[in-house]
Order: sequence, then C-alpha cells, then structure tokens
Amino acid sequence: MSPLRDAARFILKLLGWTLIDLPQRPPKAVVIAYPHTSNWDFPVTLLAIAALPFGAHWVGKDTMFRGMLGPIMRALGGIAVNRRERTGFVERLADEYRRRENFHMIIATEGTRRRQEGWKSGFYRIAVAAKVPVIMATVDYGKREVGLLASIELSGDQDADMARITACYEGRTGFHHENASPIRLL
Repeated sequence: MSPLRDAARFILKLLGWTLIDLPQRPPKAVVIAYPHTSNWDFPVTLLAIAALPFGAHWVGKDTMFRGMLGPIMRALGGIAVNRRERTGFVERLADEYRRRENFHMIIATEGTRRRQEGWKSGFYRIAVAAKVPVIMATVDYGKREVGLLASIELSGDQDADMARITACYEGRTGFHHENASPIRLL
C-alpha cells in the first residue's frame, strides 16, 4: 500500500463510505460513472481513484481546465472535452486505448449533473471502437458505496448491452436522486 492510497481509504472510511472493487479488472476499459447528480461526486470519485490501485483518467468539460485549475485538473488525471462541437474525441480516445497496454477512462454518462432524457452515447462508441469492455462505477449516496460494480464486454446490440448496464445500476442513488437521468442512449 502507498501512503496516498492509505490516506484516501482512511478519509473515505472516516466519511462513512465503503469502497467497492472488482476481484479482477481488465487492463483496459471505459469506466462509466452513474448517477452523476452533484458536485460532491467529484471529490468522492477522486478519493476512490486514489484509494484503489487504479490510475484511472477521467473526462471533464473543457471549462474545468481553464486558468489556474487546468494544470491541477490534468495532474489529477483529467482530460478536457469540448462538448459544444465535434472534435473527433471518440476516435482520439479509441486510438489512445489501442496505443496503451493499460488504460482506464472514467466518463460521466449523463454529461451533466442535471436530469437529461438519457445518456450521451460517447462511452459506448469509444468502447466499441477500441474493442474494450465497460466497467460500471458508482457514487451511491443511498448505500454510501463508491467504486466499481461490474465489467461487461459489449455485444454491439445496444438494447441488450444497455439492459445489462441498467441491471448493474438497479437501486443505486445519487445525492440529488431526482436528477438521475434514465438509463438509455440518446
């Protein structure tokens, strides 16, 4: 164990969180985070990343990376995405997966903390293009659990894959549970 990992585990425990992990993680995966309903999700997630032997990166809106916060966000594993225009982000990330032996990227599927009509499909398109599994992650305020729930290989049948993902998130609640978006691709 490292001092940072020990400290993160201690802080999570002190705050009443239970850390959950998979018995074995694939070396590469798109990690989806749901539900994302509060700014509190970010520090709890960063603690979980530090507490797990993981080294994951995460995607955030480009405005989080402006000014003095930019270098800090990148040092914490952040990768900026411009959601206002098409930039080839899906293919760039798929290339990154193909280039590396180990790579995990956390993506908030809803793309915002407010309720939407469904999920953005970028995570799915990245996983299919890169031929990597999807790991379901959660910050569950109802159960006070944070971490990784399951890993699945996508079949390419979106309806069947989304049904499996939905089953993994059954009963998981966000800080503002009314803001959780329905689990379906837009």
